[in-house]
Amino acid sequence: MALAAGKLKASGHQCPFTTSWVSWTQLESFSAWHNTEFASKGNGMRGIDARLTFNSPLHVRHIENLANMAKTGLFVYKGRGNAADATFVSGECAMTTGSSALYANIKRNARFESGISTLPYYPDVPGAPQNTVIGGASLWVMAGKKDEEYKGVAQFFAHLSKPEVDARSHQRTGYLPLTPAAFELTEKAGFYQQNPGTDVSVTQMIRKTTDKSRGIRLGNFVQIRTINDEELEQVWAGRKTAKEALDAAVRRGNEQLERFQRANQGRM
Repeated sequence: MALAAGKLKASGHQCPFTTSWVSWTQLESFSAWHNTEFASKGNGMRGIDARLTFNSPLHVRHIENLANMAKTGLFVYKGRGNAADATFVSGECAMTTGSSALYANIKRNARFESGISTLPYYPDVPGAPQNTVIGGASLWVMAGKKDEEYKGVAQFFAHLSKPEVDARSHQRTGYLPLTPAAFELTEKAGFYQQNPGTDVSVTQMIRKTTDKSRGIRLGNFVQIRTINDEELEQVWAGRKTAKEALDAAVRRGNEQLERFQRANQGRM
């Protein structure tokens, strides 16, 4: 990635590489992709007394590398959330890491040819690449409604889960298919062959998982992601080292987990 970014910069690109959803791509998925713990207790799957552990030597190494790329203009931070997406679609930034759902925007608005690949990884890390963890939007059903309403919800979910409906949505948006049947239908239709790389989001996910890569279940996680953004912004600005920022993010994030545990002990 750094070598490619260097060539892009030498050819005149002012923004060789950027990223959206920094915590998700560079810490959460990065951890699973390298079969490395993000938090204890199976990333929170085995209890609400989990604590963050993403200040390991591997995580520090990675953020240090990005910090060095930022200093030399190879990596340009474009903001929180998906703010960086627009800079890729416009052609301002040449490479980006982010959600597969960016595909629809690129297909509709980009005025250039582009390619899709897996997340980069360090080949000297045992077990890498493993699998990535899901992100993206969710549908929630709340309690306390009438039975008739839940029947309607069930019908709506059943409609979304139909292979043909699900496959069309996946192909149109880039979001993951909900079911293997939709993936198989898309594959059989030749969509992946006609649109190379659009299967990457699926194949990254369906590898065999481990207790370090199954996913993340942590309380106050929105607040933790905000803390990660805050601390990493200090790194990109050159005000903190990677280790200082990750140590601070883990300490502050663990305070959030401790608060969540106290509030929910015995209820989960």
